[in-house]
Amino acid sequence: MKDFIYRSRVYYNPVELAMAFIGGTWKMPVLLALRNGPVRYGDLKNLIPHISHKMLNSQLRELEEKGMVTRHIYIEKPPRVEYRLTAKAEKALPVIDALGKYGEWLMEEEGIATS
Repeated sequence: MKDFIYRSRVYYNPVELAMAFIGGTWKMPVLLALRNGPVRYGDLKNLIPHISHKMLNSQLRELEEKGMVTRHIYIEKPPRVEYRLTAKAEKALPVIDALGKYGEWLMEEEGIATS
């Protein structure tokens, strides 16, 4: 397979590009938290309790920049912001689900206890 450039970065295969969109510690949990529809920022933070506000903001900005998440600001008092998945992100959900199943299999295979 031939190398390709996307946004000034060289990728060596399509999996590497896909992981640039959904990889890392927090992107997949954010996408999964949004899978059932729009979620307000505070509710999103509660759904992912171990993420810091700084990291959540950073991940939301990255996902928005990559076209995976949209942000809707309601002009009211107090202001309300909701995040939702785009069609591009919805296409990633089956992939994330498959990774989760593989992770569960690995945990069982390696004898890793869940808490």
